[in-house]
Amino acid sequence: MIILKKLFLNALCLLLLLNCKSTENKAESSAIVKENWVKLFNGKDLNDWIIKIKGHPVGENYKNTFVVEDGVMKVNYDAYDAFDDSFGHIYYKKAFSNYKFRMQYRFTGDQIKGGAGWATRNSGVMIHCEDPKNIGLNQNFPVSIEVQLLGGLSNGEERSTGNLCTPGTHVTIDNVLITDHCITSTSPTYHGDQWVNVEIEVRNDSIIKHFINGKNVMTYNKPIIGGPVDYNEDYWKAKEGTPLKSGYISLQSESHPVEFKNIEILEL
Repeated sequence: MIILKKLFLNALCLLLLLNCKSTENKAESSAIVKENWVKLFNGKDLNDWIIKIKGHPVGENYKNTFVVEDGVMKVNYDAYDAFDDSFGHIYYKKAFSNYKFRMQYRFTGDQIKGGAGWATRNSGVMIHCEDPKNIGLNQNFPVSIEVQLLGGLSNGEERSTGNLCTPGTHVTIDNVLITDHCITSTSPTYHGDQWVNVEIEVRNDSIIKHFINGKNVMTYNKPIIGGPVDYNEDYWKAKEGTPLKSGYISLQSESHPVEFKNIEILEL
């Protein structure tokens, strides 16, 4: 009888041990499920992207401002004589709401003649953008949230990247409504032509985070429509205070050559 009890207890212990191992294996398997990142840029052409440059109709790639070379999307001013306020954006073809976006960028060469001083080594990722088909012919920037990308200048002063700018919008930081146009992030300065990793986590209108080279450098929430716009003022004034829950993603051309690659999204 004693021997049977021992055998039963041993069998029960073995069963419990195997069950624990099975549970651990399932937990490990779920933890290492591969994230399904999707390429938005194929590295070959600008298919699936919509170009809008100030002063020109939607779809016109004025003077080949956006080109693809060696797997990289480039903002290119070789055919320009001067910038002439030709602010441009290239939009992915569909809108998103909940996602992670990532890419690499770098600034190259010299700013084209006629570019503003603030636009030197300056670009951005615009999120929750208005539809590019609705952009006015002479509109500078879409109503959106801008993840501002800056490069270091020759004067050696600190110049963070992954900042926040708000064309036609406001956000909340630490429960305070922010109406300033640009807010500086906590990132370091990146000089020269080095590639920099940027990632953006967007949870509808609940929270948005900016990451530079893997570090969280900016967090805010509750983006809404508000503030000055340079087109269709009455339309946007009537929408003031409306939450921004989704929109298009675009990349800027602001007078300094810049390159983008490995542009991907993970919908959540």
